[in-house]
Amino acid sequence: MSTEAQIRLDESWKSHLLEEFEKPYMCALKGFLRQEILKRKVIYPKGSEYFNALNTTSFDRVKVVILGQDPYHGPDQAHGLCFSVPKGVDIPPSLVNIYKEIQSDLGLPASEFSHGHLFSWAEQGVLLLNSVLTVEAGRAASHQGKGWETFTDRVISVLNEKKDHVVFMLWGAYAHKKGAVIDERRHLVLRAPHPSPLSAHRGFLGCRHFSKANAYLVRHGLDPIDWIP
Repeated sequence: MSTEAQIRLDESWKSHLLEEFEKPYMCALKGFLRQEILKRKVIYPKGSEYFNALNTTSFDRVKVVILGQDPYHGPDQAHGLCFSVPKGVDIPPSLVNIYKEIQSDLGLPASEFSHGHLFSWAEQGVLLLNSVLTVEAGRAASHQGKGWETFTDRVISVLNEKKDHVVFMLWGAYAHKKGAVIDERRHLVLRAPHPSPLSAHRGFLGCRHFSKANAYLVRHGLDPIDWIP
């Protein structure tokens, strides 16, 4: 992560996050990533997309936060938005279950969910934030504990402290723990098991988070999200 990567950070986030780039944990993270690149390891997503979630959804526009864990570690999948893949890439199993829940919750036809690119959500104010923003190709969770979690904790803290009426969708124990700081008097926190095929049947399917989120937004004078990608 270079100075150039910092410059690419959306201006609305810079005022809240720029000082993070000078802290010891971030300097250590930069060093780790630099060494991985020198070792010719393949890292996903590409460097220009590390901060894609923040650059696509400006601070001022955030209405919903969906919290993921790590980027996808397969070829052509990760592009900096959690759960999302570029058009033309097979829809991952967790996202298949997310789509199933949206269809059931909102009564939408499956034919509307033909790809896994969630850019339209991000443009409407859905921050698709992974806890860890990079991963080594083929090695799930390989960049956990290197500093990204501290940075994304700060993102969540800033949203919690500086905004009102944000919907936080926390799926799985990892996300529940990371979102423990959120003030539920000022924000809506929706918790469910992870949409992975291993756990979706334990309560993610049937959680109705998407209709609940839209009802909350409308109640507070905000436009609902069009959940068709």
